[in-house]
Amino acid sequence: MPSDTRGPQDFERDLGAAPQGVAEFAETSKTFVQRMQSALHKTPSLVPMIVLVVSIAIFGMVLGKKFFSAYALTLILQQVAITGIVGAAQTLVILTAGIELSVGAIMVICSVVMGQFTFRYGLPPGISVLCGLCLGAFIGFLNGNMVSRLKLPPFIVTLGMWQIVLAANFLYSANETIRAQDIEEKAPILQLFGQTVRVGGAVLTWGAISMVVLVLVLAWVLKNTSWGRHVYAVGDDPDAAELAGVNVTGTLVSVYTLTGLICAFAGWVLIGRLGSVSPTSGQLENINSITAVVIGGISLFGGRGSILGTLFGALIVGVFSLGLNMYGTDPQWTYLLIGALIIGAVAVDQWIRKASA
Repeated sequence: MPSDTRGPQDFERDLGAAPQGVAEFAETSKTFVQRMQSALHKTPSLVPMIVLVVSIAIFGMVLGKKFFSAYALTLILQQVAITGIVGAAQTLVILTAGIELSVGAIMVICSVVMGQFTFRYGLPPGISVLCGLCLGAFIGFLNGNMVSRLKLPPFIVTLGMWQIVLAANFLYSANETIRAQDIEEKAPILQLFGQTVRVGGAVLTWGAISMVVLVLVLAWVLKNTSWGRHVYAVGDDPDAAELAGVNVTGTLVSVYTLTGLICAFAGWVLIGRLGSVSPTSGQLENINSITAVVIGGISLFGGRGSILGTLFGALIVGVFSLGLNMYGTDPQWTYLLIGALIIGAVAVDQWIRKASA
């Protein structure tokens, strides 16, 4: 039987080569699906962006130049401006693993306050707008304290606040609408965000422009500031975040307060969009905002997602609504497809979450 004549150097070389071979095998064993799952986990807004591009391409092929015109595409931005702004506010709360059901009611009552303070009490329109913004921030502050300090479930807190604010809105306004003609004559600043800017063949409102600017600013803040990192940390694991030195209570209060302020700003944009102050408008924006957030790839479990995804989600809804309307289909098809997108988005989120498991 031949003897093994290899020296110590041979054994050392074999032992050194073994781990390298194992590492190479592990790297090449990752399938395409797993790599895609990992990529989507790192960039959650990639899915809604792909859906948006594909949707625009399909409607463009079916409807032709009529859909691809600058006017039609910018009309989508105008239509989703309110949902995009309120959706941005909703995103902040959902990133902390909460939910905000009172966003629509906050938006409407703040718009009513802006109008009523101007026309009922004769305050300067600028002061009335400031009062409306302060009211929205105050309501958000109350929500944040009940969630963070009293440890009440966000769903219950905001559901109750939704009913309270909704009732207060109708009681205070007496269901009175302030006409567009009166606003135009006495307080045109209230209609500021309804004014248009023409860029070539595109027609943009200041409301649509403010939506894009707001989303970009919030995206930068969430990614590049310690406050933004704290928001994600609280949504991912509040106990671990607190052990790491994050002020969980302060972060939650600031998130809900900022959410209320953004909703109040959406109320100002709403006046510009409608031209009038109506206490019955925008009541479904809580549902619309959650729809944009979910389709935009924001995890309802908190701690993961990009606010840019919410903008893409709102635009997807706008593309479907305008495209199907231009095609002449029954409006119910829009709800059917949006409902399918919501369920599909949640299913994709569950699948992506397995990448971190």
